[in-house]
Amino acid sequence: MEKRIYFHDTDCGGVVYYSNYLKFLEEARTELIESKGIKVLEFLHAVRKCNITYKSPARYGDILLIETKIRELTAAQIIFEQKIFNKSDKRLVVEAETSLVSLNSDFKPTQIPEYVKKALGF
Repeated sequence: MEKRIYFHDTDCGGVVYYSNYLKFLEEARTELIESKGIKVLEFLHAVRKCNITYKSPARYGDILLIETKIRELTAAQIIFEQKIFNKSDKRLVVEAETSLVSLNSDFKPTQIPEYVKKALGF
């Protein structure tokens, strides 16, 4: 996924504000899930854990490339491996590992639905 950095993504120095990377990662996970035919609004889930390492800054005007892969699927979790690169020089900006947990209608952890596993290739 490509993401252009706008002024509203940055701090007063023109560098991407650190928490905005979480939004970029969320957008990329959503794009991946929906590209597999899963409607995100129909698959109730929440972020359980996110480990993020900031490697180098992105700035106003940059175009970022966000790679998203499913590293593991457990009974109730999808674990994503994500990397953000600067498109112009291929510099690694962020590395992250994010776990989503499947939830039931009471917002309690539950097994991932079979149709989701199948659509994701598991």
